[in-house]
Amino acid sequence: MTSVHRDLDLRPREAAIDEAGHPLHLLSEEELRAHVAEVLERARRRSAGLTDAVDDADLVKQHSTLMSPLVWDLAHVGSQEEIWLVRDVGGRDPLRPDIDDLYDAFQHPRSTRPELPLLGPEEARRYVTEVRDKAMDVLERAALRGRDLTCHAFAFGMVAQHEQQHDETMLATHQLRRGDPVLHAPAPPPAVVHDLPEEVVVPAGPFAMGTSIEPWALDNEQPVHEVFVDTFALDTTPVTNGRYAEFVDDGGYTDPRWWSTAGWAYRSAHGITAPRFWRREDAQWWRIRFGVYEPAPPDEPVVHVSYYEAEAFAAWAGKRLPTEAEWEKAARYDPATGRSRRYPWGDDDPTPEHANLGQRHLRPAPVGAYPRGASPLGVHQLIGDVWEWTSSDFHPYPGFVAFPYREYSEVFFGSEYKVLRGGSFGSDAVAVRGTFRNWDFPLRRQIFAGFRCARDVRGGDAGV
Repeated sequence: MTSVHRDLDLRPREAAIDEAGHPLHLLSEEELRAHVAEVLERARRRSAGLTDAVDDADLVKQHSTLMSPLVWDLAHVGSQEEIWLVRDVGGRDPLRPDIDDLYDAFQHPRSTRPELPLLGPEEARRYVTEVRDKAMDVLERAALRGRDLTCHAFAFGMVAQHEQQHDETMLATHQLRRGDPVLHAPAPPPAVVHDLPEEVVVPAGPFAMGTSIEPWALDNEQPVHEVFVDTFALDTTPVTNGRYAEFVDDGGYTDPRWWSTAGWAYRSAHGITAPRFWRREDAQWWRIRFGVYEPAPPDEPVVHVSYYEAEAFAAWAGKRLPTEAEWEKAARYDPATGRSRRYPWGDDDPTPEHANLGQRHLRPAPVGAYPRGASPLGVHQLIGDVWEWTSSDFHPYPGFVAFPYREYSEVFFGSEYKVLRGGSFGSDAVAVRGTFRNWDFPLRRQIFAGFRCARDVRGGDAGV
């Protein structure tokens, strides 16, 4: 993978459309270095925890052809850190140029990675440790202003986000592994607000979508642009296990009326009858969660459903999935000021009181658990808990420029992928914000994805 340099001006500037700034703009270089070091260390602690939780045989095993062996992910994050921080930003000699191709995700599909001559567990651990030591030395010496890759420490933020994204992928691999539980975390907080309205009406009008000033925003989040959205109603919370079970028990998986042609064909070909990891026992729905077999909590957001399943539920409920623009407006638009916030609650970074992020809990939280994270319009839990499917295909924004390499976003643009928003309980705050865009094939069920529904509101129809 080769980096590309451009004379891009990524300095803070006044955007043509009103959007929130970022606290990184206010930090001194010394403060910024300390912040970057903490973010990188947080990602590495998580990587170590996910790989140290299992023995070497588990690390090299492929638990599903959908996923890489855990040891591949570990060495891959080290390889990318070496390429971008040690070689590119630091200008240092390569440590292991011989493994570049092995850990290039575009050269080897996940299903074939176990056949490669990968680094073993101990060698992989030594490699990522050596890379990190050199990267921290680069951080101490690099100028964090001016050059596109280092302006506001962008390259370091990109590497931290990349590692956290692979940590979430490794967490999904843990969900697919068989055997006794090896991951443990406290339960999420209980619901503290009850009897929420089913829907919130989002008024028609323009808003600033995307960003041009978020310093660690990735290329597909940019640039900021004005989008007009008609009035619509959006579910106040994600669809819960209890509500989704009503769809299943009503024959939702056996009635083609609710399914798209592609969705019904996939459901039929694979014999899908419920969300992944669900089982019916004693007139109750149970689930497997990281090796624990337990009743599916009715008040938690449903997870491990594909786009096709979400789309079918919405049709059964007389609704639809929101577009990506609708989701972002509900999450960011502040009707009092007319500006787009960084997050539903404001411009400050997430805290444990705002959202269920960072693998603090190994499950979604009950709906109503994070009132401090609600948007100005009263929409809850838009950030964290579960990735939310939207009806939008993954396309570039007007004025998109690939940076720093085409393979991050550009090669995925098209109708094959659907956009997901908001992050999950397995996402870290560094890789989730109101503008962050995720994408995947509509058939994917192993990811921590759920959804909420929307509907059109016409004329005076604004009832909930």
